[in-house]
Amino acid sequence: VNYLHCHGIAHTELRLENVHISPVDRHIKVGILGNAADFYEDGSNRSASDSNMDRRQMMIAFDMRCVGFMMAKMVLRELMDPVIFTKFKTFLMKGNDPSCLREFLLPILTRNSATGNIGLQILDRNWGAGWNLLSLLLAAKRSKRISCIDALRHPFLCGPRWRVVPSMDIIRWGLGSTAVRITEEYIYRTAQRDRLAHFIELMEMLNPHSRPKSQTSLGHGPVELELLGQAKFEYPNNWLELLPGKWRLLYSTGRHIGLTLRQPPLRVLIGDACLTIARPSKSNTSLSVTSEIGFTAMMGHDWPHNKRGIKGKLQVNSSSSLKAGERLYLNDMAMEGFSLGQSNSEKSIIEKLSSRKWRKVIPFTELPSSLPVAKLLLDNIEVSMTLDETLKQGVDVAINIVQEIRIQIPPEMFELTNIVCGTYVDSRMLVLRGVNGSALIFTRSCVNEEL
Repeated sequence: VNYLHCHGIAHTELRLENVHISPVDRHIKVGILGNAADFYEDGSNRSASDSNMDRRQMMIAFDMRCVGFMMAKMVLRELMDPVIFTKFKTFLMKGNDPSCLREFLLPILTRNSATGNIGLQILDRNWGAGWNLLSLLLAAKRSKRISCIDALRHPFLCGPRWRVVPSMDIIRWGLGSTAVRITEEYIYRTAQRDRLAHFIELMEMLNPHSRPKSQTSLGHGPVELELLGQAKFEYPNNWLELLPGKWRLLYSTGRHIGLTLRQPPLRVLIGDACLTIARPSKSNTSLSVTSEIGFTAMMGHDWPHNKRGIKGKLQVNSSSSLKAGERLYLNDMAMEGFSLGQSNSEKSIIEKLSSRKWRKVIPFTELPSSLPVAKLLLDNIEVSMTLDETLKQGVDVAINIVQEIRIQIPPEMFELTNIVCGTYVDSRMLVLRGVNGSALIFTRSCVNEEL
């Protein structure tokens, strides 16, 4: 495909049916060039006019999307099923970001596999490099789609055999993917919790969208801010564009989520805890924030063998506004005059970032004393609880259900005013900080999609 593009030709019909393996030299051959098209409408005119460049970009992007579908089918054999592949394409056609494909496909890939899915393991390798390449091949905007030459240099295809200098986007992707993999293990020992806190701190420092525009400068270009006494950096206002959506809570550094060895008066099994952020109007920074916590209340004493129980949902609604803020950070000089000491995670990250390995990754000549953040101002809290069945045990049981949910989930999900600021956001990951300094990491959810 790269050879065709270098010679000004687009295939336009790239499918697995049109790709063959030669029985002579075992090389891959691309056939059926009957619908191949020239990038340029006039073959004699090779001028780089705007129309020709748009046509070239459009046709290359179309071919690369086809390559993405081929890659997905080759690695994830479940997509060879026409029914599942149709749902896969529908997910993309609805405008969902391809970077959330793992979240969408995970229930399908692990449905009939007790020992792990081979395709999932391949794409998860090297810090999730395969999912990154797949998302770049299937990007909704053709300007965001990767080219052939860049795809050939991608870490997923090069692997450890050829050393490739990773871009900052790949580093951010790898940090987020590793954090997700750790949370899926659900073995929250001290070493694992420290590792997760370390990854979250690194993600915050490498946030590509560190600061929203102030309300007075909306729509008037990027904001300039001076950081660490260095040159001025410009941060685009992507918080308002990326925040809206449904986010599923993965982990909280401040509280263990789920059942413990306690003996509560009522057993409650927590399901998905999601944060839905909507933007009613694009003319201002107002947001509506809804916290939804699904649960199952298990009545009786046979709950170890019967987890059906009574399903329900606890919902917390609030309105919020977004503005630029600042978070004091890491540097002892910035904390001079304050009695607050550094946490263990902050001390450990200073030690690790001072090493030669991380010094090549972090683009700072010195650690920042503060980081710009997106500050959330919430008010008008409303709490409601719904059950799928009528609760016959009375109000006391309902009170016990609410109390048990509050014990098992982070307080920020129940009391939204405890959320102070957002410190990291991209198309698939979100990190929010609570008033007590704990971090909540979310992934963009696709639970509403029918699998």
